[in-house]
Amino acid sequence: MTTHIFKTDVIKTHPQHPARVTKITTPHGEITTPAFMPVGTRAVVNCMTPSDLSESGSQIILGGNTYHMLCTPGMEVIERAGGMHPFMNWHGPMLTDSGGFQVFSLSKNKKLCKITEDGARFRHPHSGKWIELTPQSSIEAQKIIGADIIMAFDQCTPEDQDKDSVYKIMQRTHRWLDISKAHHCRHPHSAYGAPQALFGIIQGGFFRDLREESAHYINSAELDGIGIGGESIGFDMEKTLTILEWLRPLLPDNKARYTMGVGLSPQNLIDVVKAGVDMFDCVAPTRNARHGALYCGKITPTDDNWINFESDEDRGRILIKKSIYANDHQPIMEDCDCSTCNHYTRAYLHHLFKENSAAYSRLACIHNIHVMHSVCTAMRTCIL
Repeated sequence: MTTHIFKTDVIKTHPQHPARVTKITTPHGEITTPAFMPVGTRAVVNCMTPSDLSESGSQIILGGNTYHMLCTPGMEVIERAGGMHPFMNWHGPMLTDSGGFQVFSLSKNKKLCKITEDGARFRHPHSGKWIELTPQSSIEAQKIIGADIIMAFDQCTPEDQDKDSVYKIMQRTHRWLDISKAHHCRHPHSAYGAPQALFGIIQGGFFRDLREESAHYINSAELDGIGIGGESIGFDMEKTLTILEWLRPLLPDNKARYTMGVGLSPQNLIDVVKAGVDMFDCVAPTRNARHGALYCGKITPTDDNWINFESDEDRGRILIKKSIYANDHQPIMEDCDCSTCNHYTRAYLHHLFKENSAAYSRLACIHNIHVMHSVCTAMRTCIL
């Protein structure tokens, strides 16, 4: 480990927009934002090795979701491995999440998960045993996971809730934050002795007064960073950008800002960074890749001294299964310098996809993740 300090330093803010470059220092190294985090929900970024991630430009990953790690392989296995870093063989910065989003997803089926004021009870997907996930147990599990950045346990706000329900979810999230913070302050280090940064999560749905109230509450907790959560974030980009416009004046400059679940397309990253966000994660780049949707476009300057991801393709991606690519000997994306585009053609990837080859998924994921990082590099260059 190179350092035992977590801090966020603002390097430069764009002269016309809230976009900024920050340096985030963690026990496993520094991150220069804007930074996209590939998601390793089940202790692996699908179809990619740690070397693939590094070569594609990854500075930080989301490694090992708390809910999934509790289910399998279990905390005992991770602790014996010395934490998620050696278990995954990823030795750079890592963020893990609290399990709150999985609780939100599972709670749609009351037979699988029940949310109470104290936390959530869910059935183990294999044994069927009930498992308790509370603010304390979530933080304790994240100590064993050993990530550099851990999240306070929260309840993700569904997109379709009325204001009274959203208010109750927000209040519960705030109570859980207080418990999470108290437990973290008593045990500020991972199970392996490294300090961990704790982020809180702003909820409040699509109600401006609730979002602002939640922002004030999270800020008052004096945490290391600010997460902006809820189902609408990343799921509905128009609402996401409106929420960021409400929140931006309330976000402290010296805290990392993290929009949870943003990254369905490269343009989504560009839009939230322009609104002042530093970090983001999404499963979409690797999921899209595996299902044949490969990012394709060009990073171009705009009249207001910013950038766009311009593409002639629908939603900025090609569908490699289409027969038009069977004899197309171009790389996936012009000017892309990922290892896939440097060595393979659309025709070859079309062939691999049609053959259901495992090699296809790896090459496709490398490309999509590299494009997300290339967009982040272009934004840093623009700001600096």
